[in-house]
Amino acid sequence: MTLLVPFDGSALSEAALERATEFAEFTGEDVLVLTVVPDEPEYALSRNWLDANDPFDPDAIAERLRERVADIAPGADFRYEIPEDVSSMASCTTDVIRTIRTVAHEVGASIVFIGSENAGRVSSPVSSVGAPVSEDPGYDVYITRHA
Repeated sequence: MTLLVPFDGSALSEAALERATEFAEFTGEDVLVLTVVPDEPEYALSRNWLDANDPFDPDAIAERLRERVADIAPGADFRYEIPEDVSSMASCTTDVIRTIRTVAHEVGASIVFIGSENAGRVSSPVSSVGAPVSEDPGYDVYITRHA
């Protein structure tokens, strides 16, 4: 089985990765870290993946995040996806959610470790991937709300 950790480099995603790594030590499960990089420079800017003058390069963004993951969890596998079949009607966040859920099912994730201060609340902001990812009954969810 696999523990899946969506990772965007935020303090909460780092904390979720730490928790997943600790959990894996006890269960013997593999940890897969997933970064979703939409083909949208504004999204990358909003996540502090690049500065205003940097060229948008999804591969370079993924490589920087891979290095951060390696510092936190050297034994974890890293994967990044650029959402395909992007809908003109959907937001970047919707595409990220769809990609996380697809990968979770593809790898047979037993638990998805989400770093989100908003997941699980009665009302959650549109920009959070936590609540929609946590609604899928195909896997358990661990929500990290505090870094």
